[in-house]
Amino acid sequence: MSELKKSHQPIFDLAIRTADMLVKMFGSRCEVAVHDFADLKKSLIHIAGNVTGREIGSPITDLVLNELAKQKMDVEDIPNYKTQSKKGNIMKSATIFLRDSDGKVIGALCINYDISLLMQFGGEIEEFINFDENQVKSESFFTSVQDVTHEMVEQVLHGFKKAPSLMSLDEKVECVRQLDEKGTFLIKGATEYVATVLGVSKFTIYNYLQKIRTMNEFQTEVLAEHK
Repeated sequence: MSELKKSHQPIFDLAIRTADMLVKMFGSRCEVAVHDFADLKKSLIHIAGNVTGREIGSPITDLVLNELAKQKMDVEDIPNYKTQSKKGNIMKSATIFLRDSDGKVIGALCINYDISLLMQFGGEIEEFINFDENQVKSESFFTSVQDVTHEMVEQVLHGFKKAPSLMSLDEKVECVRQLDEKGTFLIKGATEYVATVLGVSKFTIYNYLQKIRTMNEFQTEVLAEHK
């Protein structure tokens, strides 16, 4: 072994330890290869895990060769790219180039992670979490019936952009109409609460509701006559 090769040894030792650690961390679907570019025909000097089916002494890949064809300082690490094994498995891959103290590229640490099964699961998960976009609904979850009433009233009042004390009679009637549509008054005690918020008596709320329901019945009858 030449003096130059000996000076590279600590770099490759660290790369090999890193490869082993990554596979121990990420499991059998992970493969990490260490290449020594001293001989590109048999550059693979260490492989942890086995996703691509290669052995020690295998040659460098075409992708790495394409990068090595560049000027020394133009060679860049290649993160997060898609590759495929001979068996057809899809992998996420990354290549980190190893350099000596002079900045010369002397090897590479190449990571391949088989994501074929994850892609299959991903398709099933995507189907499961898919929503009917035509069903736009909003639902809140409460711990008390008072919270339900409060939230429904707040939602409706927000649309008026003003304090209840500044609302006109028609606006208060419209507020009650919207609350009735939401089913607010099916909740016991809601009438009293809405009356307090709007600054009227609960009997006034009853009158609003009677007016609203009478108008709804009239509109229904008119529509029926014109069919």
